[in-house]
Amino acid sequence: MKSTLPGFITLSRLFDMFEGAAMLILSICITLVACLGLLHVVVAVAKLIIHAGLSPTEPAILQEVFGLFFTVLIALEFRHSILVLPGSESQGMIRMRSVLLIGMMAAVRKFIVLDLNGVNVRELLALSAAVLSLSAAYWLVRGKAMTRTDPTPQPPPSNQ
Repeated sequence: MKSTLPGFITLSRLFDMFEGAAMLILSICITLVACLGLLHVVVAVAKLIIHAGLSPTEPAILQEVFGLFFTVLIALEFRHSILVLPGSESQGMIRMRSVLLIGMMAAVRKFIVLDLNGVNVRELLALSAAVLSLSAAYWLVRGKAMTRTDPTPQPPPSNQ
């Protein structure tokens, strides 16, 4: 196909350059978001220690702080999914696993910050189904990767 289309190689190189520039810009933006999120976490924890002492008992405060933790973790995982090396053997599978993990982390974050007093049963069921679906998809993708990369262990030779 490369030899039949005129200019295909040039177009392919241009797209590769565009993809590299887009990854660089996205990586810089995500790094800034993660840094600002981390600053928010540090400020929130400092306020928590100053105002509530070392033993906070207010669930709303803990939900807010852990929600901030997950926001930073999601940003870092998203940046990691962008930085997959283009020459790696299973680039698509690595990115797919990363996207599934980001989805699971976002759903878990939603569960953590969810106020159980005003919860809608349909929303809770939808979130549960989303986590179950993402987990099943991750298990299937990871299972295929594990069977390809991990051969069955051989027993050590006996010295008799």
